[in-house]
Amino acid sequence: MLSSAGKKQLCFLLKLVCFVSSVFIFCEFLIYYVVIFQCGWPEVKGGAPVDEENSTAVLKALVLADTHLLGAIKGHWLDKLRREWQMERSFQTALWLLQPDIVFILGDVFDEGKWSSPQAWADDVRRFQKMFRCPVSTELVVILGNHDVGFHYEMTPYKVKRFEKVFNFTSGKLLTRKGINFILVNSVAMEGDGCGLCHASEQKLLELSHQLNCSQQKPSHPSKRCSNMEKLPASDPILLQHYPLYRKSDAECSGEDSAPPEEKSIPFKEKYDVLSQEASQKLMWWFRPRLVLSGHTHSACEVLHAGNIPEISVPSFSWRNRNNPSFIMGSITPTDFSLHKCFLPYESRVLTLYCAAGALLLLLTLAHFQLLTPPVWFAQRLISKHKAV
Repeated sequence: MLSSAGKKQLCFLLKLVCFVSSVFIFCEFLIYYVVIFQCGWPEVKGGAPVDEENSTAVLKALVLADTHLLGAIKGHWLDKLRREWQMERSFQTALWLLQPDIVFILGDVFDEGKWSSPQAWADDVRRFQKMFRCPVSTELVVILGNHDVGFHYEMTPYKVKRFEKVFNFTSGKLLTRKGINFILVNSVAMEGDGCGLCHASEQKLLELSHQLNCSQQKPSHPSKRCSNMEKLPASDPILLQHYPLYRKSDAECSGEDSAPPEEKSIPFKEKYDVLSQEASQKLMWWFRPRLVLSGHTHSACEVLHAGNIPEISVPSFSWRNRNNPSFIMGSITPTDFSLHKCFLPYESRVLTLYCAAGALLLLLTLAHFQLLTPPVWFAQRLISKHKAV
């Protein structure tokens, strides 16, 4: 039998365990539901809300970028554990709460894909498939990035093919869903130097451009070149790629998740930070897109290109790259679209919660063992000393 003092100690210990467990469960599990629950699908331009009546006409798309799953060379096991848990919980919570039709990841899925051995690659793929698993009702589409296969000078047919095999991606692919045309671009291959991979990628894009142009021709004025061409929905396409189209810098970008002020004025290097001017003009001429979605910079930016074509640079989805990751929610129809950004829990706030809970835990422990002077008794001692004087 426990004594009265022993029972008190056990009761106090159980209370501490419950307190610590509650803080941990909230910070590592419930907080994702609390934050993402506040996000909702935007209304499509023209006032059509995303509801049960017109859900079949509106494509609900989640867009994220630059997950950078750490590899065997530079990735520390603790860093891997923390970052992958955060991304998995965020992604799975978003799927459960928002139930999108399709998810796009705009490249740099892996951090070391350009260096990975076959064994390391297989391990990275296994972890990715566990973290970003989707139900049957949600389609997952992954775009190729420079960290997945290397920059242009590191890119090889072997690396590209193993990526294509896992993610069913081709360097220039058309995806049509609910009458909406998406063009998936291998922006790493838009070097313009005539390399084998670059030439093949550009040829596929040219063919897609021709097919889209034929589909948009009026039936009363058909072209001979389009006579045997398979018709596509006559919808202006949306470009999805890793590199942003050419822009001088992020100087004009704004918002809490844009680049830090000290980085905004740094000029971008063509074919490294952004596509070259030539490659950007080619894509714009070929497809005349109504929207461009890109990643790579790890920061948010909204650019209006010539012809009032908007480009949205999607920030990194990993807390390793920023304190406030986010993803884009898009309600898209064949003629319109509406976008909304959903922020994930700020890591600084999670750390603040842990620190506050730790401080409270310390105070409770000190008070329980009477190692902390009660404030009232301390005040009484000060008053009594003052009177004695």
